[in-house]
Amino acid sequence: MATEIEFYYWPTPNGWKIAIALEEMGLPYRVHLVDIGAGDQFDPDFLKIAPNNRMPAIVDPDGPGGAPVPVFESGAILMYLARKTGQFHGRTERDRIAVEEWLMWQMGGLGPMAGQAHHFLKYAPAMDPPQDLPYAKDRYRAEVGRLYGVLDRRLAGHEFVAGNFYSIADMAIWPWASLWEGQGQSLEDKPHMARWLDSVAARPAVQRGRALAADRRKDIAGDRKAQAMLFRRG
Repeated sequence: MATEIEFYYWPTPNGWKIAIALEEMGLPYRVHLVDIGAGDQFDPDFLKIAPNNRMPAIVDPDGPGGAPVPVFESGAILMYLARKTGQFHGRTERDRIAVEEWLMWQMGGLGPMAGQAHHFLKYAPAMDPPQDLPYAKDRYRAEVGRLYGVLDRRLAGHEFVAGNFYSIADMAIWPWASLWEGQGQSLEDKPHMARWLDSVAARPAVQRGRALAADRRKDIAGDRKAQAMLFRRG
């Protein structure tokens, strides 16, 4: 039996990226749940693997040279797994350039902006005291809308985001884009994005990855303790 990858996970968009990749690539893995609402991400043992106190993270017992290697940051994990398996990174250097462009677009743009939209639209107004900030809500909702416009135009001429092949870029973008409603968005003017969302969602490995520990996902809008852990500084 192949050596299992140790997968540190919680059912969030960033966690889903790696769950989907592991399923798509057919890699055996063992899940370690990191309950971010309970503060597991600050455990000293976890910080040895993920010093930025964020999941997901992995430890591959069969890393470079046959020695174990920890990897944190979802984009870095996706690129590592793609190189390890030779899958979903494109066949040519031009393919790989496109994959990495769109992966960086997600990591540096869509993920942070959509995360802020979720925070200010949903969580901040439910805080004690409430932080209902119209400027922040409008700012992040508009920026996410702009980014989805970029994505829709890209998908007008391509089946998937990096071209006519499915890649780790799709695995990175889809989990965040699938939550468009909570980001205050509409798909009525984004038919190509809507088509792509459905196409990716129909993949069995995506369904398995999204379903991983789905019963542990909950709304923390009214959970003060979980909010304190998620939004603490330091």
